[in-house]
Amino acid sequence: MSFTVAIVGRPNVGKSTLFNRLIGRRLALVDDTPGVTRDRREGAGRIGDLDFTVIDTAGLEESDDASLSGRMRLQTEQALKNADVALLLIDARAGITPLDRHFADWLRKQKTPLILIANKCESAKGHENLYDAYSLGLGDPVPVSAEHGEGMNLLYEVLAPFAGKAARDAQPEAPQDEDLAEADNAPRPLAPLSLAIVGRPNVGKSTLVNKLIGRERLLTGPEAGITRDSIAVSWHFKGRPLSLVDTAGLRRKARVSEKLEYLSVGDTLKTIRYAHVVVLVLDSDVMLEKQDLTIARMVIEEGRALVIAANKWDLIKQTKNALQKLNDRLEKSLPQVRGIPIVTCSALTGQGLKKLLPEVLKIYDTWNRHVPTAQLNRWLEGVLERHPPPLAGGRRVRLRYITQAKTRPPTFAIFTPRPTAVPESYTRYLVNNLRETFDLAGVPIRLYLRKTENPYAKT
Repeated sequence: MSFTVAIVGRPNVGKSTLFNRLIGRRLALVDDTPGVTRDRREGAGRIGDLDFTVIDTAGLEESDDASLSGRMRLQTEQALKNADVALLLIDARAGITPLDRHFADWLRKQKTPLILIANKCESAKGHENLYDAYSLGLGDPVPVSAEHGEGMNLLYEVLAPFAGKAARDAQPEAPQDEDLAEADNAPRPLAPLSLAIVGRPNVGKSTLVNKLIGRERLLTGPEAGITRDSIAVSWHFKGRPLSLVDTAGLRRKARVSEKLEYLSVGDTLKTIRYAHVVVLVLDSDVMLEKQDLTIARMVIEEGRALVIAANKWDLIKQTKNALQKLNDRLEKSLPQVRGIPIVTCSALTGQGLKKLLPEVLKIYDTWNRHVPTAQLNRWLEGVLERHPPPLAGGRRVRLRYITQAKTRPPTFAIFTPRPTAVPESYTRYLVNNLRETFDLAGVPIRLYLRKTENPYAKT
């Protein structure tokens, strides 16, 4: 059984850098700007043979609970409650600050065991200030450099006892022969479906995730652009494991000027590339504006399955007209993917959210669908009889056979002696007919024309 480690401390002491070091990849955004991290983020950490869950938290600041900083601190407090041990990070180069002392006093009163970590000790100045850390009354500080990976052996030594305690607490009973037989015959667990929640800033993405999972896991509020990192939340829907990924809002490229927003946008785009299904959240007051369509096209070009969630639907008075307008705009602006599912909902009240996950699972199955080659070739014969390709250079273009090259998204290859002679309009006709015949509505379809070699051609 793994144990849980929470990384806490004032802003800009290197918490996210240490988090990335422990999980072995650059998952959390890192920048010199204080307060980059806002939501708590979890990952699988490892030092040597120690495996544990590590939680990156927002910087501790003294502020009113209703303010953004106060809500960030409440997220950190929740991380502390879930942790077996907390690492209090200080910046050894900067020395002990009044804020360090304030939160050391506060953390000392919490039930979670606390270890003092002096970060940025790669320099002589860091080691000089190390002795000041004893004044916090938290025992021996552990000198590390999260950026350079120094001191990880010392961190291993202080965390190892918590791994031993977790192992002792989780001692299982010896399995019986019947239990072993059942375990061998048990079906393998399904891999989590990666579901990315994207959209413009302040359309209700984090509120929607919180409402789906039934708890205030993500930071929300009236301020635009609260979410900066892409935060994954593990969840189950009707026994199906899901990884819900909340993302930073995507503004028009011309409006992005700060370096931190560039990092957030890059993190969101990476999330889209690795997602299975993407839910594009719209503000029902201003649906499918130019930026919404830009995001939708981006999702389609990446080959991801797309679901539209029209949020704040409870504020719409003429719902029938608004839905018709949305469908017409989709049909006109995204003709390359017909049948994208639309769910009208309210993340605040929960109205309509019961329909969202069934649509996600349905489109995911369609995205994974494989059509047998025999069925495809029977379809191709019928299409060529009804509507053969136009003449090219006075000669009929022959389409010999078709096969599905892969799924996710459905990708097909048609073999022909003259692939460049087939006009794009006919390729679009084939894609639309494939979608209609094999019930592939709402997912991107890729169709490639491959050249077949003439066995009688001179070599």
